[in-house]
Amino acid sequence: MKLEKTFGETVKKLRDDKQLPLREVAEALDIDTSMLGKIEKNNRKPTKQIIEKFAKYFKVSERDLTIAFLSDTVAYQVMDEGDYASEVLKVAEKKVKYLKTKKTSDQ
Repeated sequence: MKLEKTFGETVKKLRDDKQLPLREVAEALDIDTSMLGKIEKNNRKPTKQIIEKFAKYFKVSERDLTIAFLSDTVAYQVMDEGDYASEVLKVAEKKVKYLKTKKTSDQ
C-alpha cells in the first residue's frame, strides 16, 4: 500500500477500487455516511476503532492505515515550517528512538 497519499485519499481509493458507494461502506462500518465523507476529505479524523474497521472491511493492514493516519498528523504539523520541516522530521525520529530507550530504562 502506498502511503504518500493522505489517510482520507487512501480510504477513498480503497472504496473506489471496489466500486462501492459511500452509503454501503458507511453502513458496513456502522458510521454515518457524512462521517465517512468527511474522513475521505480529511475533514474528520478517524478513531483507532474506525481505522481497525477500515482495515478489516477492506482486508488491508491496520498497521499501514495507522501509519497513513499518524503520518498525516505529523505532516500537517510541520509542513508550514518551510525550510525546517525536513530537519524537524529527522530530529523527531531521533527523539522517538531516545524516548523509547528512556522509557524502557525507566521501567
